[in-house]
Amino acid sequence: MVQDPNYRDWIGVISLGLIWGGTFMVVAMALEGYGPVTVATARTTLGAITLLCLMAVTGRRMPGPDRRLWGAIVIIGLLSTALPFMLLSWGQQYVPSAFAGLSMAAIPLMVLPLAHFFSDEPLNARRMLGVSLGFAGALVLIGPGLAQIGQGAEPLAQLACITAALCYSVASIFTRRCPPIDPVTLAALTLVVGAVCLLPLMLVIEGLPEWEGARSGLAIIILGLVPTAFATLLRVSIIRSAGSVFLTLVNYQVPIWSMVFGAWVLSEALPLRFFIALAMILTGLAISQWFSLRQLLIGR
Repeated sequence: MVQDPNYRDWIGVISLGLIWGGTFMVVAMALEGYGPVTVATARTTLGAITLLCLMAVTGRRMPGPDRRLWGAIVIIGLLSTALPFMLLSWGQQYVPSAFAGLSMAAIPLMVLPLAHFFSDEPLNARRMLGVSLGFAGALVLIGPGLAQIGQGAEPLAQLACITAALCYSVASIFTRRCPPIDPVTLAALTLVVGAVCLLPLMLVIEGLPEWEGARSGLAIIILGLVPTAFATLLRVSIIRSAGSVFLTLVNYQVPIWSMVFGAWVLSEALPLRFFIALAMILTGLAISQWFSLRQLLIGR
């Protein structure tokens, strides 16, 4: 059963929001020198190597030949690393990093009904009201793009970002339902799955990467170590401790930080609809998560 989030869960979810909010800015920097498949592959591979080394140092072992467990690892790896990393990297060639960050706010809209039917986190009226308001905010965000499907790459890039959010949502449910496994091991193996899927694709499409300068090169290294290796580990731990619905708090922070970093560091223009969508999403957060926050603050 899902436990009430403790202080460690809240610190983790706030840290994850800041890290992932800045990820889209770093991806944009990496794309200045590398193709989208290379960016997705490099961050996945570096993250996998980092966590495999951590497994070795801490004496963790590979899981046994459990078909159900390994099937879950493969599915989680595809849906939480390979597919969303590729979709976001491709999409960010045509949309601002702030849009990619805002699109992650669609994750709670998808997780709540999925968790209701396929996990142990029921959907009540309050959460439904909050998610409905958040859904309206997402429509404000992507509405103009939906009206322009077929007119250039930008509308398709917007859909790619939303599809990445769907991948993360389904991966959250599979992670919650995954048979017992050490979180570090699960995080490492899901990244290995992503790397195995993306490496051949990169070699066929873009070839072996070369060093393209400090800005884009260091951006790829940071992507592999911080928002991929460390954040993947933190994400898995939060889901298994406090539940996939609690993790959606991250995705209400991500839009704020992605807009801040996009405007401040990359000098991106922020249309009015971005702010309207953000306000609606944050209000949805207040409605859907208010009692969890209140219980934490009063020490229950």
